[in-house]
Amino acid sequence: MQSLPLFLAKPVDVAPLWLVERVARLIFSGVLKAHPDLFERLGTYRQARYCFSPTDLPLHFTVVPAAQTLAVSRGQPPQADARVEGPLLLLLGLLEGRCDADALFFSRELSVTGDMEAMLALRNALDDSAIDLPRELGRLAGPLSFLVAGTARFIRSKALEGRDTTWN
Repeated sequence: MQSLPLFLAKPVDVAPLWLVERVARLIFSGVLKAHPDLFERLGTYRQARYCFSPTDLPLHFTVVPAAQTLAVSRGQPPQADARVEGPLLLLLGLLEGRCDADALFFSRELSVTGDMEAMLALRNALDDSAIDLPRELGRLAGPLSFLVAGTARFIRSKALEGRDTTWN
């Protein structure tokens, strides 16, 4: 496969993996700090390895709730007990509980493989969490928090425009 000229590549395609992972871990840790009981509802599924593979990015995000770890990789998806694949913005919408996971699954916008019960347990845990990613991004931005959070909210609203985001 021929690679794109550098000026046509997405920033995530050319960013070093360590940098992408560092940013993702900062956001992940902010979410866990704001929602310390996020994974409590998983029960025995806290030990599961969950992989999130955006179809529009060459990345995979692997979360192990029991260890409260996040790893980012490129290439082939890593070993996981449950994996969900779909566009990044829909995956983020699921994280925030703004999208109907069942509707996305049945419309084939998302693909779920592996332990379906583990994925359902995670979905149920996320449903009640009230995660707000723009707020979390704003917290990381220090004095620019208002600008960053506002921009992220605008992007989220445009990305989810036309979708029913009131299901839960």
